[in-house]
Amino acid sequence: MTIDTRSIEQLAEVVRTLSLAQNMQQVTAIVCTAARRVNRADGATFVLREGGQCFYADEDTIGPLWKGQRFPVSMDISGCVIENREPVAIRDIYKDQRIPAETYRPTFVRSMAIVPIGVQSPIGAIGNYWAAPHTTTPEQITLLQALAEMAAAAIENLRVREELLDSVRQRTVELQTANQELRAESVLRKRMEAEVHRLSLTDELTEFNNRRGFLFHAEQLRRLVHRFHTHGWLIYIDLDGLKQINDSQGHNAGDRHIRNAAKVLRESFRDSDVIGRIGGDEFAVFATGSTTPAGEIEERIAANIDYHNRCFPGESPLAMSIGIVRCDAQSADSLEDMIHQADAVMYIEKRRKRNRQREPQGK
Repeated sequence: MTIDTRSIEQLAEVVRTLSLAQNMQQVTAIVCTAARRVNRADGATFVLREGGQCFYADEDTIGPLWKGQRFPVSMDISGCVIENREPVAIRDIYKDQRIPAETYRPTFVRSMAIVPIGVQSPIGAIGNYWAAPHTTTPEQITLLQALAEMAAAAIENLRVREELLDSVRQRTVELQTANQELRAESVLRKRMEAEVHRLSLTDELTEFNNRRGFLFHAEQLRRLVHRFHTHGWLIYIDLDGLKQINDSQGHNAGDRHIRNAAKVLRESFRDSDVIGRIGGDEFAVFATGSTTPAGEIEERIAANIDYHNRCFPGESPLAMSIGIVRCDAQSADSLEDMIHQADAVMYIEKRRKRNRQREPQGK
């Protein structure tokens, strides 16, 4: 099975936009739009199971379907997919006994493909629809299933975040009950807000993913690599000289140096690549679907570093040590394994740099 690079990049962009979703409405809208686009369908729906009913939460279509409506699980094809935990593809709905023709006759739908959201206990389904007879390909089913996995992960992420917010509200109420002093209430609120921020996905200084955010998004892309039998790169980057800048010029200068490094990295990779600041002076990048050799990636970063240093001669010069490992669909390595491997490659490069710097001049 071969999935084109454009589809993989579209799915990578979906991972990024879903991570920014603040509520279920945004999740369903993002997924519906993506489902219609990647499979070039005439429509897409996002169905949630609510007890014994299928709720058509959202749709992106050429004509109205059933958004906002509910149907019994036992009488709906999406309910069949959810109950059986298996995808369904139908070329002609009027020749399939599972389809109530009277429900579909007022619509444009002639063909469909539906997959469950979740494997063990599906929480819903995603559907594609076509106005003319259409034979769904295995690649289209796979793309829908990938979107369903992303939707399930995004919904789980919303649940975790809501639990964190509930914890903040509960602790604030407990404090108000125990101590009505405004100062004590403010201190606890700030502590809890700081904890929520720490557990969020974004590094405040660079606006990249923090370590948690990088692991979450890069793992989604690693799964895409395996699903679509493509490959990717895990790039581990260490910002050289940060400690010396902090010690000699202060942490404000160090923070500015980190932001300059982030700017160079942002200019060196595509929007669909996942970039994270995973430590004080450590960055990681997961790039998918790129045919660029590892050496050219290093050369591109080096060229952007050189350009930055020439444009800002008054700033502390940027320097980075880089380690790159390839992620293949056949690899059994976990994301953490690849990070450790790239870190080891980076360390070897850093040691070679130091040895070259120690060599006597003129040799």
